[in-house]
Amino acid sequence: MSSSLLKTGQERSRSLWRNKDFLLLFGGQVVSTMGTTLSQFATILLMLALTNSASAAGIVETLTLLPYLLFSLPVGAFVDRWNRKLVMIVADLVRWFVLGLVPLLYVTGTLEVVHLYIVVFVAAAAGVFFSLAQISALPRLVDSAHLARAYSLSEMTENGVPLLGKNLGSLLIRLAGTPVVGAMLAFLFDSISYLLSALSLGCIRRPFQSKVEVRPLRSVWRDMLEGLRFLFTERILLALALLTMLINFLLVSSDLAVIVLSERDLHLDVLWLGLIVSANGIGVVLGGWAAPWFQRRYRTGWLLVGAIAGMACSLLLAALPVHPVILFLARMLCGAMWTLYAVPMVAYRLTVIPDGLQGRVNSAFRFLTFGIEPVGALIWGGLLLEPLGARPVLLCMGIGLFMVFLTALVGVYRLRRR
Repeated sequence: MSSSLLKTGQERSRSLWRNKDFLLLFGGQVVSTMGTTLSQFATILLMLALTNSASAAGIVETLTLLPYLLFSLPVGAFVDRWNRKLVMIVADLVRWFVLGLVPLLYVTGTLEVVHLYIVVFVAAAAGVFFSLAQISALPRLVDSAHLARAYSLSEMTENGVPLLGKNLGSLLIRLAGTPVVGAMLAFLFDSISYLLSALSLGCIRRPFQSKVEVRPLRSVWRDMLEGLRFLFTERILLALALLTMLINFLLVSSDLAVIVLSERDLHLDVLWLGLIVSANGIGVVLGGWAAPWFQRRYRTGWLLVGAIAGMACSLLLAALPVHPVILFLARMLCGAMWTLYAVPMVAYRLTVIPDGLQGRVNSAFRFLTFGIEPVGALIWGGLLLEPLGARPVLLCMGIGLFMVFLTALVGVYRLRRR
């Protein structure tokens, strides 16, 4: 296994753009991501308009993250025993229904804040089912030589489409005249986007898994433990999970720290602030295009080490008393380096996990790596950012990432000597 982590990807095959099943999956993801961006942006503005409370808007953010902590492990077990394609279609239809309820309740004059909380939570929970089924099915829909490019396109969609979606959301609300009416249009668009995604999934012909295992419900806990056991017994996979945990812990509040730095220290105007906030997404898009090229030419282990070093440098650069252009470039570098890390890491993960364990092991991996993010947000954003200031926080994050880089460097060097 160590040799597979360190090997250079040399496989060549036809373009992903000739894979009709992947194009259907990818096209549905693009449309639904655009809708999700519109509705998430509109939800925050709608909560502020209805309640005039930043805390209410903060609850929405919490409800968006909570389902991964609550449901990821059991959902992974169900994804391996249920039809993954059907799981994804049902998840899309659930989101189509609940998001479509919001404008309906508004038109009938019965919309309340608690309804929005419920809709956000249910939609996010359905998203957990969809995302775990999607990543578990990807090795069945895409040849191994295409996994890196397929995941890089997914990363580019998740981070690139919102760049356009937020601007469209602002335009939609402006054209609607009021935040409330604009938010209703955004919810309607998002609802329709999930229906279109479900229809595109229904047209995919390839099976999403080798076989559907029928097992008694009482073995769910056993299935969850089996996914955790596989993760903890595969040394390299566990090392990647721990590295990703540390990286997510250190990066989760970096955007917030940069916003505070831009406003309080650099006193930038709204135009500069918007450019700097968008820089990370631009970097992700550029990194997504470049990642498969790098993976074909460099050993995976060294590519991961270099990407971590790049992320550390980007935060240390952002912590310096720099010009806004340098801050923009630092954020763009961080986004690009994150993608150069994530794409080969996920491609390796999907390759070594057996098809029958994809859901359980991916859910265990994400439970660890995503579950740390609320902790990091609380420590960096909730406890340290206000008393220390943005520059010291970014400096600490950069130093932390440099320590992660040294740890990864030693690990890859030891693997190479075996």
